[in-house]
Amino acid sequence: MARITESKIRPCLIWGTQYAAEVREDFDTGMCLVNSPRAGLEYKVSGDICAFGNLMYDNEKARLTTWLIDQGLQGVKVPEITEGVIKYVRAKRSLSVHERADRLLSFIAKQSKMVGDTVNIIPQVCDEACAWSESITEKEIRFLLNYLDEKGSLKENCPINAANSDEIEVQITVDGYSRIADRAANVISSQAFVAMWFDKSTTQAYEKGIRPAIEDAGYKPMRIDQKEHVNKIEDEIIAEIRRSRFLVADFTEGCGGTRGSVYYEAGFARGLGLPVVFTCRKDSLSKLHFDTSHYNHVVWSNPEDLRKKLRARIRAELGDGPELSRP
Repeated sequence: MARITESKIRPCLIWGTQYAAEVREDFDTGMCLVNSPRAGLEYKVSGDICAFGNLMYDNEKARLTTWLIDQGLQGVKVPEITEGVIKYVRAKRSLSVHERADRLLSFIAKQSKMVGDTVNIIPQVCDEACAWSESITEKEIRFLLNYLDEKGSLKENCPINAANSDEIEVQITVDGYSRIADRAANVISSQAFVAMWFDKSTTQAYEKGIRPAIEDAGYKPMRIDQKEHVNKIEDEIIAEIRRSRFLVADFTEGCGGTRGSVYYEAGFARGLGLPVVFTCRKDSLSKLHFDTSHYNHVVWSNPEDLRKKLRARIRAELGDGPELSRP
Protein backbone atom coordinates (compact mmCIF):
# COMPACT_ATOMS: atom_id res chain seq x y z
CA MET A 1 0.00 0.00 0.00
CA ALA A 2 1.32 3.45 -0.92
CA ARG A 3 2.92 5.37 1.94
CA ILE A 4 1.62 8.96 2.07
CA THR A 5 2.71 11.80 4.32
CA GLU A 6 0.33 13.75 6.48
CA SER A 7 -1.59 16.44 4.65
CA LYS A 8 0.00 19.88 4.74
CA ILE A 9 -1.34 23.28 3.77
CA ARG A 10 1.11 24.66 1.24
CA PRO A 11 1.14 27.38 -1.42
CA CYS A 12 -0.81 26.38 -4.52
CA LEU A 13 1.49 24.57 -6.97
CA ILE A 14 -0.02 26.56 -9.85
CA TRP A 15 -0.46 30.06 -8.40
CA GLY A 16 2.16 30.08 -5.64
CA THR A 17 1.52 31.96 -2.41
CA GLN A 18 -1.63 33.64 -3.72
CA TYR A 19 -3.76 30.60 -2.84
CA ALA A 20 -3.41 27.78 -0.34
CA ALA A 21 -3.99 24.09 -1.05
CA GLU A 22 -3.84 20.81 0.84
CA VAL A 23 -0.90 18.80 -0.53
CA ARG A 24 -0.09 15.13 0.11
CA GLU A 25 3.08 13.45 -1.11
CA ASP A 26 3.18 9.79 -2.15
CA PHE A 27 6.76 8.60 -1.67
CA ASP A 28 6.15 5.31 -3.49
CA THR A 29 4.99 6.91 -6.73
CA GLY A 30 6.68 10.31 -6.46
CA MET A 31 3.33 12.02 -6.98
CA CYS A 32 1.94 15.09 -5.23
CA LEU A 33 -1.83 15.02 -4.61
CA VAL A 34 -3.25 18.52 -4.37
CA ASN A 35 -6.73 19.32 -3.05
CA SER A 36 -7.47 22.70 -4.60
CA PRO A 37 -10.45 24.65 -3.19
CA ARG A 38 -10.02 27.17 -6.01
CA ALA A 39 -10.47 24.58 -8.77
CA GLY A 40 -12.90 22.55 -6.67
CA LEU A 41 -11.16 19.19 -7.13
CA GLU A 42 -8.08 17.15 -6.36
CA TYR A 43 -5.34 16.78 -8.97
CA LYS A 44 -1.98 15.07 -9.08
CA VAL A 45 1.41 16.02 -10.46
CA SER A 46 4.70 14.16 -10.53
CA GLY A 47 7.28 15.39 -8.04
CA ASP A 48 9.88 16.28 -10.67
CA ILE A 49 7.67 19.00 -12.19
CA CYS A 50 6.11 20.34 -8.99
CA ALA A 51 7.78 23.73 -9.57
CA PHE A 52 6.05 24.22 -12.93
CA GLY A 53 3.94 27.13 -11.64
CA ASN A 54 7.04 29.26 -11.18
CA LEU A 55 7.77 28.99 -14.91
CA MET A 56 4.34 29.96 -16.24
CA TYR A 57 2.76 33.33 -17.02
CA ASP A 58 -0.53 34.19 -15.30
CA ASN A 59 -2.58 33.68 -18.48
CA GLU A 60 -1.04 30.20 -18.85
CA LYS A 61 -1.90 29.40 -15.23
CA ALA A 62 -5.47 30.53 -15.91
CA ARG A 63 -5.69 28.22 -18.94
CA LEU A 64 -4.31 25.33 -16.86
CA THR A 65 -6.98 25.97 -14.21
CA THR A 66 -9.60 25.90 -16.99
CA TRP A 67 -8.21 22.53 -18.11
CA LEU A 68 -8.50 21.16 -14.58
CA ILE A 69 -12.10 22.30 -14.18
CA ASP A 70 -13.05 20.82 -17.56
CA GLN A 71 -11.48 17.52 -16.52
CA GLY A 72 -13.72 17.52 -13.47
CA LEU A 73 -16.80 18.30 -15.56
CA GLN A 74 -15.95 15.34 -17.80
CA GLY A 75 -15.95 13.04 -14.78
CA VAL A 76 -12.19 12.65 -14.29
CA LYS A 77 -11.87 12.34 -10.51
CA VAL A 78 -8.15 13.10 -10.14
CA PRO A 79 -6.68 14.61 -13.33
CA GLU A 80 -2.92 14.50 -13.72
CA ILE A 81 -0.83 17.49 -14.77
CA THR A 82 2.01 16.20 -16.96
CA GLU A 83 4.68 17.90 -19.02
CA GLY A 84 2.49 17.22 -22.07
CA VAL A 85 -0.48 19.00 -20.48
CA ILE A 86 1.68 22.01 -19.59
CA LYS A 87 3.02 22.15 -23.15
CA TYR A 88 -0.51 21.96 -24.53
CA VAL A 89 -1.80 24.71 -22.22
CA ARG A 90 1.02 27.04 -23.22
CA ALA A 91 0.18 26.63 -26.90
CA LYS A 92 -3.60 26.83 -26.43
CA ARG A 93 -5.52 30.03 -27.09
CA SER A 94 -7.21 31.75 -24.19
CA LEU A 95 -11.00 31.59 -23.95
CA SER A 96 -13.01 34.30 -25.66
CA VAL A 97 -14.98 36.80 -23.57
CA HIS A 98 -18.17 35.03 -24.64
CA GLU A 99 -16.86 31.65 -23.41
CA ARG A 100 -15.58 33.11 -20.16
CA ALA A 101 -18.92 34.76 -19.46
CA ASP A 102 -20.78 31.50 -20.08
CA ARG A 103 -18.50 29.67 -17.69
CA LEU A 104 -18.98 32.33 -15.02
CA LEU A 105 -22.74 32.00 -15.47
CA SER A 106 -22.48 28.23 -14.95
CA PHE A 107 -20.46 28.82 -11.80
CA ILE A 108 -23.10 31.19 -10.40
CA ALA A 109 -25.77 28.55 -11.08
CA LYS A 110 -23.60 26.02 -9.24
CA GLN A 111 -23.59 28.34 -6.20
CA SER A 112 -27.39 28.71 -6.27
CA LYS A 113 -29.27 26.18 -4.15
CA MET A 114 -32.54 26.87 -5.95
CA VAL A 115 -33.95 28.97 -8.78
CA GLY A 116 -34.19 32.63 -7.83
CA ASP A 117 -31.36 32.58 -5.29
CA THR A 118 -28.97 35.51 -5.14
CA VAL A 119 -25.23 34.82 -5.08
CA ASN A 120 -22.63 37.11 -3.53
CA ILE A 121 -19.65 36.95 -5.91
CA ILE A 122 -17.27 39.38 -4.26
CA PRO A 123 -15.59 38.66 -1.94
CA GLN A 124 -17.13 35.33 -0.87
CA VAL A 125 -16.41 33.21 -3.95
CA CYS A 126 -14.29 35.52 -6.09
CA ASP A 127 -11.33 33.11 -6.25
CA GLU A 128 -13.49 30.25 -7.48
CA ALA A 129 -15.26 32.57 -9.92
CA CYS A 130 -11.86 33.54 -11.34
CA ALA A 131 -10.95 29.88 -11.74
CA TRP A 132 -14.16 29.01 -13.59
CA SER A 133 -14.02 32.01 -15.92
CA GLU A 134 -10.28 31.93 -16.71
CA SER A 135 -9.87 35.26 -14.94
CA ILE A 136 -6.95 36.56 -12.92
CA THR A 137 -8.32 39.66 -11.18
CA GLU A 138 -11.53 40.84 -9.54
CA LYS A 139 -11.74 43.56 -12.21
CA GLU A 140 -12.20 40.90 -14.89
CA ILE A 141 -15.02 39.31 -12.89
CA ARG A 142 -16.80 42.65 -12.66
CA PHE A 143 -16.45 43.12 -16.42
CA LEU A 144 -17.88 39.66 -17.18
CA LEU A 145 -20.77 40.17 -14.75
CA ASN A 146 -21.58 43.45 -16.47
CA TYR A 147 -21.50 41.66 -19.85
CA LEU A 148 -23.96 39.04 -18.59
CA ASP A 149 -26.16 41.76 -17.13
CA GLU A 150 -26.29 43.57 -20.48
CA LYS A 151 -27.13 40.28 -22.24
CA GLY A 152 -30.04 39.72 -19.86
CA SER A 153 -28.58 36.51 -18.40
CA LEU A 154 -28.52 37.86 -14.85
CA LYS A 155 -29.63 40.89 -12.88
CA GLU A 156 -27.74 42.71 -10.16
CA ASN A 157 -28.98 43.26 -6.63
CA CYS A 158 -25.81 45.15 -5.65
CA PRO A 159 -23.99 47.40 -8.13
CA ILE A 160 -21.56 45.58 -10.45
CA ASN A 161 -19.80 48.67 -11.75
CA ALA A 162 -19.07 50.27 -8.37
CA ALA A 163 -15.36 49.50 -8.01
CA ASN A 164 -15.40 50.34 -4.32
CA SER A 165 -18.33 48.06 -3.56
CA ASP A 166 -17.48 45.25 -1.12
CA GLU A 167 -20.29 43.04 -2.38
CA ILE A 168 -21.84 42.07 -5.68
CA GLU A 169 -25.10 40.12 -5.45
CA VAL A 170 -26.50 38.72 -8.67
CA GLN A 171 -29.46 36.58 -9.67
CA ILE A 172 -29.75 34.41 -12.79
CA THR A 173 -32.68 35.21 -15.07
CA VAL A 174 -34.83 32.79 -17.06
CA ASP A 175 -32.81 33.64 -20.17
CA GLY A 176 -29.67 32.91 -18.19
CA TYR A 177 -30.86 29.44 -17.24
CA SER A 178 -31.73 28.78 -20.89
CA ARG A 179 -28.19 29.81 -21.87
CA ILE A 180 -26.74 27.45 -19.24
CA ALA A 181 -28.87 24.54 -20.48
CA ASP A 182 -27.67 25.01 -24.06
CA ARG A 183 -24.04 24.96 -22.94
CA ALA A 184 -24.51 22.00 -20.58
CA ALA A 185 -25.85 19.86 -23.41
CA ASN A 186 -22.48 20.17 -25.15
CA VAL A 187 -20.41 19.62 -22.00
CA ILE A 188 -22.00 16.22 -21.27
CA SER A 189 -22.17 15.12 -24.93
CA SER A 190 -19.94 12.26 -26.04
CA GLN A 191 -20.27 13.11 -29.73
CA ALA A 192 -17.39 14.44 -31.84
CA PHE A 193 -18.38 15.93 -35.18
CA VAL A 194 -15.92 15.19 -38.00
CA ALA A 195 -15.48 17.71 -40.81
CA MET A 196 -13.24 16.51 -43.64
CA TRP A 197 -12.97 15.76 -47.35
CA PHE A 198 -15.20 12.74 -47.99
CA ASP A 199 -13.27 10.99 -50.74
CA LYS A 200 -11.79 7.55 -51.43
CA SER A 201 -8.33 9.02 -50.92
CA THR A 202 -9.18 9.96 -47.31
CA THR A 203 -11.06 6.78 -46.37
CA GLN A 204 -8.08 5.24 -44.60
CA ALA A 205 -7.36 8.51 -42.80
CA TYR A 206 -10.82 8.31 -41.25
CA GLU A 207 -11.14 4.55 -40.73
CA LYS A 208 -7.64 3.99 -39.32
CA GLY A 209 -6.89 7.46 -37.99
CA ILE A 210 -9.69 9.82 -37.00
CA ARG A 211 -12.42 7.37 -36.03
CA PRO A 212 -10.31 5.11 -33.77
CA ALA A 213 -8.53 8.14 -32.23
CA ILE A 214 -11.87 9.62 -31.16
CA GLU A 215 -13.07 6.27 -29.84
CA ASP A 216 -9.77 5.63 -28.02
CA ALA A 217 -10.31 8.94 -26.18
CA GLY A 218 -13.82 7.92 -25.10
CA TYR A 219 -16.03 9.75 -27.62
CA LYS A 220 -18.29 8.83 -30.54
CA PRO A 221 -17.46 10.16 -34.03
CA MET A 222 -20.19 11.68 -36.19
CA ARG A 223 -19.73 11.88 -39.96
CA ILE A 224 -22.70 13.52 -41.60
CA ASP A 225 -22.36 11.47 -44.80
CA GLN A 226 -22.82 8.27 -42.78
CA LYS A 227 -26.04 9.39 -41.10
CA GLU A 228 -29.47 8.43 -42.44
CA HIS A 229 -31.77 11.46 -42.62
CA VAL A 230 -34.52 13.04 -44.72
CA ASN A 231 -33.77 16.70 -44.00
CA LYS A 232 -31.61 19.18 -45.88
CA ILE A 233 -27.96 18.28 -45.41
CA GLU A 234 -27.13 21.83 -44.27
CA ASP A 235 -29.74 21.62 -41.50
CA GLU A 236 -28.43 18.25 -40.37
CA ILE A 237 -24.86 19.55 -40.20
CA ILE A 238 -25.88 22.49 -38.04
CA ALA A 239 -27.99 20.26 -35.77
CA GLU A 240 -25.25 17.68 -35.26
CA ILE A 241 -22.57 20.27 -34.56
CA ARG A 242 -24.84 21.78 -31.91
CA ARG A 243 -25.20 18.31 -30.32
CA SER A 244 -21.43 17.70 -30.24
CA ARG A 245 -18.87 18.13 -27.47
CA PHE A 246 -16.18 19.17 -29.97
CA LEU A 247 -15.30 19.10 -33.66
CA VAL A 248 -12.39 17.51 -35.51
CA ALA A 249 -11.60 19.43 -38.72
CA ASP A 250 -9.19 17.86 -41.18
CA PHE A 251 -7.99 20.31 -43.86
CA THR A 252 -6.25 17.79 -46.11
CA GLU A 253 -6.84 18.80 -49.73
CA GLY A 254 -7.22 16.74 -52.84
CA CYS A 255 -6.82 17.56 -56.53
CA GLY A 256 -10.04 19.56 -56.39
CA GLY A 257 -8.53 22.08 -53.97
CA THR A 258 -9.88 23.56 -50.75
CA ARG A 259 -12.83 21.97 -48.96
CA GLY A 260 -14.87 25.06 -48.19
CA SER A 261 -17.38 23.15 -46.07
CA VAL A 262 -14.66 22.17 -43.59
CA TYR A 263 -13.75 25.82 -43.04
CA TYR A 264 -17.43 26.71 -42.62
CA GLU A 265 -18.13 23.90 -40.13
CA ALA A 266 -15.02 24.68 -38.08
CA GLY A 267 -15.97 28.37 -38.00
CA PHE A 268 -19.54 27.59 -36.98
CA ALA A 269 -18.35 25.35 -34.13
CA ARG A 270 -15.95 28.02 -32.86
CA GLY A 271 -18.78 30.54 -33.00
CA LEU A 272 -20.72 28.27 -30.64
CA GLY A 273 -17.74 28.15 -28.31
CA LEU A 274 -17.01 24.47 -29.05
CA PRO A 275 -13.41 23.21 -29.05
CA VAL A 276 -12.08 22.52 -32.55
CA VAL A 277 -9.17 20.14 -33.11
CA PHE A 278 -7.41 21.08 -36.36
CA THR A 279 -5.64 18.35 -38.36
CA CYS A 280 -3.91 18.30 -41.74
CA ARG A 281 -1.80 15.88 -43.75
CA LYS A 282 1.78 17.08 -44.01
CA ASP A 283 1.75 17.57 -47.79
CA SER A 284 -1.32 19.84 -47.55
CA LEU A 285 -0.05 22.07 -44.76
CA SER A 286 1.29 24.74 -47.13
CA LYS A 287 -2.16 25.08 -48.74
CA LEU A 288 -3.97 26.12 -45.56
CA HIS A 289 -5.87 29.41 -45.74
CA PHE A 290 -4.42 32.26 -43.72
CA ASP A 291 -7.48 32.38 -41.44
CA THR A 292 -6.70 28.93 -39.98
CA SER A 293 -2.99 28.44 -40.69
CA HIS A 294 -2.00 30.08 -37.39
CA TYR A 295 -3.83 27.44 -35.33
CA ASN A 296 -1.90 24.54 -33.84
CA HIS A 297 -2.70 21.69 -36.25
CA VAL A 298 -2.15 18.00 -35.68
CA VAL A 299 0.18 17.37 -38.64
CA TRP A 300 0.15 13.75 -39.79
CA SER A 301 1.89 11.64 -42.44
CA ASN A 302 -0.14 8.40 -42.36
CA PRO A 303 -3.32 7.09 -40.68
CA GLU A 304 -1.45 5.41 -37.82
CA ASP A 305 0.43 8.64 -37.12
CA LEU A 306 -2.87 10.54 -37.21
CA ARG A 307 -4.50 8.14 -34.75
CA LYS A 308 -1.70 8.46 -32.21
CA LYS A 309 -1.37 12.25 -32.40
CA LEU A 310 -5.11 13.01 -32.54
CA ARG A 311 -5.86 10.75 -29.58
CA ALA A 312 -3.19 12.51 -27.52
CA ARG A 313 -4.50 15.97 -28.49
CA ILE A 314 -8.12 15.12 -27.62
CA ARG A 315 -7.13 13.69 -24.26
CA ALA A 316 -4.93 16.68 -23.46
CA GLU A 317 -7.61 19.25 -24.34
CA LEU A 318 -10.81 17.51 -23.29
CA GLY A 319 -9.78 14.59 -21.12
CA ASP A 320 -11.11 11.05 -21.47
CA GLY A 321 -14.68 10.96 -22.72
CA PRO A 322 -17.70 9.32 -21.08
CA GLU A 323 -17.67 6.32 -23.45
CA LEU A 324 -14.57 4.93 -21.71
CA SER A 325 -16.52 4.45 -18.48
CA ARG A 326 -19.38 2.58 -20.13
CA PRO A 327 -19.47 -1.26 -19.86
